[in-house]
Amino acid sequence: MKRQHGMRLDDRIVLYLQMAGLYHLARLNESWFRLDKPLVSAFIERWRPETHTFHMPFGECTITLQDVAYHLGLPIDGQYVSGCLTDFSRFIEGSRPPWVWFEELLGVLPPANCIDKFIVKCTWFEETFSDLSQGADDETVRRYARAYIMMLLSTQLFGDKSGTCLHIRWLPYVARLEDMGQYSWGSAALSWLYRCMCRVANRNVVKLAGPLQLLQSWIFWRFPGFRPDGYDVFHWPLAWRWGGYQPSLSNKGPRVANWRLRIDLLQLGDFLWMLYSLAEVVQVVHPEILDPRHMTLWRATTALIYFAVIEWHPVDRVLPQFGGVQGRPRATLNIDFLMSKDGRGRDRWFPLSLQSWHMHWSDRAQHVLQFDIVPDPGPSHEYLDWWYQHGRRFLSPELLLGDPRRAAIPAQVIERVPGRRPEMDQLPDVLENRRVARRQCVGTRSSQREWIWLEEAIDVMERRGGDVGEVVPEVVVGGTRVQEEVVTGMTGDPMMVIAVEMGSGTLGAQVVIVEEVAVGE
Repeated sequence: MKRQHGMRLDDRIVLYLQMAGLYHLARLNESWFRLDKPLVSAFIERWRPETHTFHMPFGECTITLQDVAYHLGLPIDGQYVSGCLTDFSRFIEGSRPPWVWFEELLGVLPPANCIDKFIVKCTWFEETFSDLSQGADDETVRRYARAYIMMLLSTQLFGDKSGTCLHIRWLPYVARLEDMGQYSWGSAALSWLYRCMCRVANRNVVKLAGPLQLLQSWIFWRFPGFRPDGYDVFHWPLAWRWGGYQPSLSNKGPRVANWRLRIDLLQLGDFLWMLYSLAEVVQVVHPEILDPRHMTLWRATTALIYFAVIEWHPVDRVLPQFGGVQGRPRATLNIDFLMSKDGRGRDRWFPLSLQSWHMHWSDRAQHVLQFDIVPDPGPSHEYLDWWYQHGRRFLSPELLLGDPRRAAIPAQVIERVPGRRPEMDQLPDVLENRRVARRQCVGTRSSQREWIWLEEAIDVMERRGGDVGEVVPEVVVGGTRVQEEVVTGMTGDPMMVIAVEMGSGTLGAQVVIVEEVAVGE
């Protein structure tokens, strides 16, 4: 059971929320939100980080910028949400050191036991700004609005796994309350949701973070067969419909298996491709999100940015969600290297350090896909023929499925006329190949040994740094002596030469392995 935060939505701060484009999101906090963990877990099993789509028996689908706009009521067009995390006085003109600026904007500092580096406990915010007095002056109202918005962003959109802390990265934004409407909160929220789902799918991560209310609402709306009973009345935004939903909290393991099987049995008609054309949705939609500058970007294949988090909007793989016919997709853009970037370590100005991706969002209007809109959107015969051969469509045991793998392509798909293939720019892949390159320099892998000691040694050397010509004293990692020297490489750039001397083996031989790594890599 989760309520995004306990601060009261006072009428006097509504104007600031409207200017920031966050008022509809704030209204969702009026009711309790429960996450159906078994259902969401079964969907996360279907999430593929390399495509940013859910792989279903009938093809691919995903949460897009259009879904963010309808379910959370957030603006899509605008500047990227980026900058720096803590070093404000260095990168932002007219700013202050972090905690000096914090006290200036909010009028009070948290006690030391409520601070961990640049993170503040949410309970302190809720207690300190629990109520706005009746006779509050304009500056007090603005301070309350700043605190409310920081809590709203940190819990409802960009929450971490703990859900109990708030990062002060939002100070530059709340310092200019009147300018907060310039930002694309919708694209930043989707970027963070993508990253959180990729982490859970790729790594040994067991707890999901991010705007989970968006994820669950998307599932209920797009898959009518999965909706809970008794939630037929709804308002704007669409996620409001599921306020108060109370899933069962028992037998999580069997319930995950049950949801997994139900997903495996889905047919092509069980997913609503054109959800937002339904009359019941059209009646409640707010005209703000139908502004052409927002609607156009729903079909943009572009970078989604949230500070150091860069993700990709894969519209070209889900054309039926926008009224098109899905042909066989192009090769996916590999951005594995960017998956390791989360802003940890030394602070930097991300629009500069990740400049090409920020520029791609700045040119977002040039990356809007053009394709034919058809009366019967869906996957083409070519796509399903390819998908049935190469997609991992089923996760349950064959004994439970009755072997649906031999199911034929539906007749209506065979009759569907292929649409015009949209033209789009092909960006270069950004591979995470540093570890691979290092391992290739290390003798043979025939013994299947993991060269962890070498990776640890390289990490130690990279943290220590050094000037050209400087010899760093040897270190011992895992019983192995390692020494490095920073020299000038063949291109004239500084290179680290790492010499590793392994201990004598049974034959009394010594092996010296040398690897060159670009300094600053």
